[in-house]
Amino acid sequence: MTTLDIFADPTCPWCLIGKAELDLALESRPGHPFNLVWHPFRLNPNLPPSGVDHVDYMKAKFGDEAGIIAANKPVLEAAERLGLWLNMAAIERVPQTLDAFRLLHWAGIEGAQTRVMSGLMRAYWREGRNISDPEVLSQVGQGAGMDPAMILRLLASDADREEVLTREAHARERGIRSVPTFIIGDTHVLTGAQPADLWRQVIDELAAGNPA
Repeated sequence: MTTLDIFADPTCPWCLIGKAELDLALESRPGHPFNLVWHPFRLNPNLPPSGVDHVDYMKAKFGDEAGIIAANKPVLEAAERLGLWLNMAAIERVPQTLDAFRLLHWAGIEGAQTRVMSGLMRAYWREGRNISDPEVLSQVGQGAGMDPAMILRLLASDADREEVLTREAHARERGIRSVPTFIIGDTHVLTGAQPADLWRQVIDELAAGNPA
């Protein structure tokens, strides 16, 4: 197996697109060699614990309504091409994702990371839910086969908070600056939402015994 380390934030639109492209490639190559490992890397590490209003966030980042529409256009076009349904109008808050990454850390122990990341992205982008809310996180974990009561108990404590922050700091020290970032076999780095065809090429080269 080849480790595919993925640094992504569930509230990042290009992480959503990048995961969808990768999923298409993996589905078409059921014998792929990848072991997916998801790592914490917050898109907005300085957000307050309660997050911020989504409209205010978008205005601060992209200016007026025209700027917001222009920024969203390529994301929506990519989502339509991939058959993803995004419900941006339902998103009320941009959450602080530290607790979401704590959940993802625990999911790694149970072999449920990719299912949890899928659930986090679905909850945020399709359902407009606040993925910093412990109840929402426990439901996402339950949907991935985890114990919701255990998740609530852990979230009520500081369990693994420093572990997640340390791992994120280490990623930044390694030179990772944006999400999504993919590292293949601890050697080859790909940044941004890569097309499914590229992933198929990488898988085929690995299967042939060639470096990616």
